[in-house]
Amino acid sequence: MNEYNFVGADKAELVKPVDARYSKLGTAKNFYDYLLGVWCAQTCAPRMRENWSLENPTLGQCSITAFLVQDIYGGDVYGVLRPGGNYHCYNVVDGITFDLTSEQFGEEAKLLSYENNPLQSREVHFAKEEKYQRYLYLKEKVEEYINA
Repeated sequence: MNEYNFVGADKAELVKPVDARYSKLGTAKNFYDYLLGVWCAQTCAPRMRENWSLENPTLGQCSITAFLVQDIYGGDVYGVLRPGGNYHCYNVVDGITFDLTSEQFGEEAKLLSYENNPLQSREVHFAKEEKYQRYLYLKEKVEEYINA
């Protein structure tokens, strides 16, 4: 049995797809297991890519993952303001807060505040073409999996 250390893992098993065509993915917790086999250096934010590894697969994956989670499970995407002015994205679905990519921060993840953060817009995030392409790549992998 896998050990889950991402923020909200205990509640993510309650989050189910909003559309029956995604039922193969199971809960948001199951989706995390699926993503472990898909996240790669190619899906990592370019500024972090040199530090991406199989030991830290969630590094640089937050926004593309959070918006894909929104596609599948609904809810909203929020962002924690990080040093340097970037936002770390996470999901809230039916009042359940979870962050599939929080493990990238190690122990620092326990210090992140998941309250009173601003909603994030895919239009703003995907204005960066490279980010949009990484999101499309993840989405394509999901489509291949559910249609297999």
